[in-house]
Amino acid sequence: MLSPRWNITPAWRYSRDDGERLDPVLFTLLANLHDSGKLTQAASGAKISYRHAWNVLNRAEAFFGMSLVEMRRGHGTRLSPLGETLLWSEQRVKARLGPQLESMASELNHQLQQQLAGSHPVLRLHASHGYAVALLPDCPGELDLRYCNPLEALNALGRGECDLASFHLPVCPRLAEQVMTAYRTQLASQDLAVIRFVTRRQGLILRPADESRIRGLGDLLMPDVRFINRDEHSGTRVLFNLLLAEEGIEEAAIPGAFHEEFTHTAVAAYVAAGMADAGFGVEAAAAQFGLAFRPLSTEHYLLIGQAASLEQERVQHLLSHLTSPPLLEQIEGLAGYAADRPGEVGTFETLLAEDRRREAEASASL
Repeated sequence: MLSPRWNITPAWRYSRDDGERLDPVLFTLLANLHDSGKLTQAASGAKISYRHAWNVLNRAEAFFGMSLVEMRRGHGTRLSPLGETLLWSEQRVKARLGPQLESMASELNHQLQQQLAGSHPVLRLHASHGYAVALLPDCPGELDLRYCNPLEALNALGRGECDLASFHLPVCPRLAEQVMTAYRTQLASQDLAVIRFVTRRQGLILRPADESRIRGLGDLLMPDVRFINRDEHSGTRVLFNLLLAEEGIEEAAIPGAFHEEFTHTAVAAYVAAGMADAGFGVEAAAAQFGLAFRPLSTEHYLLIGQAASLEQERVQHLLSHLTSPPLLEQIEGLAGYAADRPGEVGTFETLLAEDRRREAEASASL
């Protein structure tokens, strides 16, 4: 019997004092129109008739007193400025609230399964939000996935509140050592084993129109460049600041450096909405919103746990799942991601030694 599962998603509810409400399908219709430029395709994608689509748009335009689309003879249909604003507002809300809602859904599903099936082992993973880790709830057994920043995840691991925590470490040994130093207190106090998973590219997320003028971190100092940053406790913000330091750039000198979003997806949605010209995050987020991307660093996205706990059956199930063809195929479809000998267990020392050796070999071949 299939087990019921919670799935929590944010939804807009527009209403006026007179009780008039907008059909929520409007946002799906706007997104499809933005992508296709054709109302017939947009209606089909929203699973409504062409006539119903027109009625939804007409009611929305009467609701706001402004048009949401612009018809162009011979060039299809495009969103008006109001239509674009509505679409990106919804996208930003989903991007900002998504991880918190996914964590809450995971907690509720855990409680539900315990009630339905009785007490049973659950693998508890505390992880920073990412596109590959979001694929793991499909693994065999029950996974309780909570999203949090690296410091929170490492502290939870130390207190025994989770079985595994995520940790991302630059492939560049010089940067990796500095990241290890930033979390030295948490890492040194635990006997940790490292489980390899994926690598991912991080860099500048740009509007396509700005790709030619924003070529590197130094261009973020231009007064007319609007920047959106990650939150100060994220591992991505740590990496960003290390990259700035290597170029002698003070974060405070970047216009907008203290405007923050809490996920890669939210940063990309902010740029896509035209509220910023550039952000810093993973390539997959840029690809999701059709944005340009300038890679600046590659990092290992690792899973770590107490060495003594890796023999637990629920951990072994996950290790097996990390090498499953369906998961590897999904990872391959993520822009900027690559499988990184997933499921292989080692230590930070062996990983750093391997990266140093690779760097030395690359330098010698130049």
